[in-house]
Amino acid sequence: MDDTTFLAQRFDAHRGRLRAVAYRVLGSASEAEDAVQEAWLRLRRSDADGIANLGGWLTTVVGRVCLDMLRSRSARREDPLDEFVPEAVTDDDPEHEAVVADSVGIALLVVLEALTPAERLAFVLHDLFGVAFEEIAPIVGRTPAAARQLASRARRRVRTGSPVPDDLSRQREVVDAFMAAARGGDFDALLAVLDPDVVLRVDFGALKPERAVVRGAAAVAGRALAFRSASREGRQVLIDGGLGVLSTEHGVPVSLLGMTVSGGRIVAIDILADPARVRDLDLKELD
Repeated sequence: MDDTTFLAQRFDAHRGRLRAVAYRVLGSASEAEDAVQEAWLRLRRSDADGIANLGGWLTTVVGRVCLDMLRSRSARREDPLDEFVPEAVTDDDPEHEAVVADSVGIALLVVLEALTPAERLAFVLHDLFGVAFEEIAPIVGRTPAAARQLASRARRRVRTGSPVPDDLSRQREVVDAFMAAARGGDFDALLAVLDPDVVLRVDFGALKPERAVVRGAAAVAGRALAFRSASREGRQVLIDGGLGVLSTEHGVPVSLLGMTVSGGRIVAIDILADPARVRDLDLKELD
């Protein structure tokens, strides 16, 4: 076995956790893969034999890469329609799935978008992955005490800003009512299941670079009616421990709707409208 193959095997042993960290920091499966790949490239260029704690070293590298990506993303955001849309993650990596199941999924990712890059990284690394503040400090360029304060501020904002999802049975009732109202063209029934401040985010993926954002129950209901189609069917699926709707046309997946249901109403809808990416997801359909 040559040195590169051996190093790749050592890296693969940490890949699942690195990808989970990057996804929670970035909220994007594709960007998380990019961050992990960059960590691999940096490892290959380093003196791997001199790294005493490879897992910790790789987590630090991924953290720095993610922080740079978050800062770059923030600098690019000038148009309010260029708002980030968290991606659903479903794969066959048991460690990654366990991390996703233990968190609050898309609802948390939406709240994390309101944090500064440094706050977000400190919170995710410490609160979700147990990284010590002494290790976080050099990544964010602060002292351990300052890194602790970053995580503390983020924690307070998450607690006050994150909607508490209803239990799964209640979520199913609300999503069923939404689907029935959309199919029937019932505007008032849609308003009844949508929170007045509901936010709809649409990611078109490779089909269109810009991302659309619609706010308010009336506007979201109008969009739901405008894009309903007799040839499309919707099936409820699990996304990050919450409920979603897989939209198909003639049996072919075309889009995925992630629903955040809290207080008996839908407070957020995140749509992945890239059929190619939707088809690649391994979704669990509900009976």
